[in-house]
Amino acid sequence: MKMTCSRREFLKQTCRAAVAPLILQARRAGAVAANERITMACIGVGNQGGGNTRMFLGDPRVQIVASCDVDRTRAKLMAATIENHYGKGTGSGCYKGCAVTQDFRELLAREDIDTVMIATPDHTHAVIAVAAARAGKDIYCEKPLAYSVAEGRAIVEAVQRYGRVLQTGTQRRSIGKFRFGAELIRNGRIGKLQTVRCVPGQGFGIRGDLTGLEAPQPVPPDFDYDLWLGPAPWAPYSAARCHFNFRWILDYGEGYISDNGVHAVDLATWGMGVDLTGPEYIEGHATFPTRGIYDAPTEFQITYRYANGMRLELVSGPGFGVQFEGTEGWIHMSGGEVTASSDQILKSTIGPNEIHLRPSPGHHADFIDCVLNRRLPATHAELGQRAATVCHLGFISCRLGRPLKWDPVREIFPDDPEANRYLSRPMREPWSV
Repeated sequence: MKMTCSRREFLKQTCRAAVAPLILQARRAGAVAANERITMACIGVGNQGGGNTRMFLGDPRVQIVASCDVDRTRAKLMAATIENHYGKGTGSGCYKGCAVTQDFRELLAREDIDTVMIATPDHTHAVIAVAAARAGKDIYCEKPLAYSVAEGRAIVEAVQRYGRVLQTGTQRRSIGKFRFGAELIRNGRIGKLQTVRCVPGQGFGIRGDLTGLEAPQPVPPDFDYDLWLGPAPWAPYSAARCHFNFRWILDYGEGYISDNGVHAVDLATWGMGVDLTGPEYIEGHATFPTRGIYDAPTEFQITYRYANGMRLELVSGPGFGVQFEGTEGWIHMSGGEVTASSDQILKSTIGPNEIHLRPSPGHHADFIDCVLNRRLPATHAELGQRAATVCHLGFISCRLGRPLKWDPVREIFPDDPEANRYLSRPMREPWSV
């Protein structure tokens, strides 16, 4: 569905930003012709990707035109949902249907697609996001931003080089209660902040009747397993390896350290005011399984120290929570609530001359706002990179079994070639970033 020249010029040339508020207001009101909407391709439409797709379907400024998944059955099911939402073949006839593909590269070659939503396994984020930026697409990319520090930095550099908007899927940044909690901390309501403790989960949250001990199986006919592996090392197929449970395999992720861990770290560093830098010292200890394909850490205790003296802990445990401890009280952020050591803290008002953090209308809506106004979204690429890096550093310390020193400016372990080897990984041909 080809966009008009005027709208494409508007999206691609920030010099025309003076008209953005009027167009943005119209789109928020839903007063947008179908052929003037932001077109989107959704890449990875199971689990979180399916939820993201449904969120964007609810935005009248967006029109989803492609469903992509290496599992063709999933791609077809989501395409049917999309077409049912828009009512293919009815009304003005502007909507021509939802394309179905297993290969994201087909979508990046299309000039009529403005944005992509990426919700594939972590190990494929970088190759897709970097290629999308080069192709001139704006990007909503699930967390963690990338599989490694080097791949995350490649995404940031590509987004900057090609002038793209990227929103990382750490959506708690766009929830008002968490922003208010971070503002209370940043404005000293619990005194001088000393320690932040993050609990992202423990063990393996395996979905389905699987153990990781299954024998290799034939690849299903509608599943492009080679493309699913992407840059990761070749390994025999089994259902236990793919879809959600990739998170427990080190070739594709780091278990809860960088799964829920990145959500916790993003909140923690936001409240600490260190979300655009990194720690200087890391010490991690972890338990690694020795049987089966699930080999990510099941238990871990990671401590980080920052230049300003603050201490961050990432510790395995049940549930999800971030505890901020100061000299005059504490604030706790859980999956959906913010509590404090006293009701008086939560009843506090942030004054006009105090620190006010960036508001967001909702993570998905904020992304579309920023596609239109060309501003940095709530969790832009650099923020996504910094939060993921904290998790990666903790994992590397656990993997090596020793403390590490980190230079957050140069993003290296000074004078430590062994540790620096873990900042990137070799990619299976023909993949690169």
